[in-house]
Amino acid sequence: MTVTAERFFVKHNALPTMPEVAARLLKSFDDDNVGLGQIAALVEKDSTLAAKVLRLANSAHYSPSHQIASVIDAAHALGLETLRNLALAACLSAAFPVVQGLDRTVFWRHSVATANYARILARMLGADGATADTAYLAGLMLRTGQLLMALDAPELVADVEAHAAEPGSRFSLEAHRFGCTHADVTASLAAHWRFPAAMVTAFEDANAPLEVRPFSLIAAVLHLAEVLADAAQRHDEPVPALQAAVPELIEHLHLDLELLAAKVAAAGDPAAEVEQMLR
Repeated sequence: MTVTAERFFVKHNALPTMPEVAARLLKSFDDDNVGLGQIAALVEKDSTLAAKVLRLANSAHYSPSHQIASVIDAAHALGLETLRNLALAACLSAAFPVVQGLDRTVFWRHSVATANYARILARMLGADGATADTAYLAGLMLRTGQLLMALDAPELVADVEAHAAEPGSRFSLEAHRFGCTHADVTASLAAHWRFPAAMVTAFEDANAPLEVRPFSLIAAVLHLAEVLADAAQRHDEPVPALQAAVPELIEHLHLDLELLAAKVAAAGDPAAEVEQMLR
């Protein structure tokens, strides 16, 4: 993590508290024996979170065949991976304040889109299930550092967003204005929250993954996923956006762009659940 990024934790008591349920959900990634019942029990410990999960499970996006009335029913309807990811997204979005300069719904739509694209990319590039789950969480977290930057300098952050016309340009605009990026600040936050060291490093390396050795697949996935989320937000075509923003990274990864386009199209709206999640 950079000293520049650490400055955003000095003022305003800026360090958010890691929700207890989110912390326990995070630990479940390392437990191969965790089951649906255990995840459902964790969600049920927080009544607000349980209510959000039930709303999400009953939403049109998940097309339930019947009214889902309990968290364990939601668990069986959604599956472990989707239940845990939705619960993490709901927990983390509630942990951060509303800040000037960033529209909350737009911000979290982008973050959830980044998470879903990160999972798609990780699987395409040969990651196992656990790594794909980690990619989802890392994608969800990637821009949260920008919320802390906005607490300190809302006008500068709003200026970055106003000028981030090209997918992927947020990284360089922030580096020019702040001397660090949202990914750097997220790395500091992840370190404060005692995330695994590999994830902290992936956030740090996400700015320019080709410039770092050893090469980090998760860092590359995060960078690509943010470009895709930017493109989705602007209603740009995903593959041309990637080709314009990161041609060298595409070549390095031998990324199958035709397959990626098909998977992105099949995924539909990558953040369809956000409005329900933020209620």
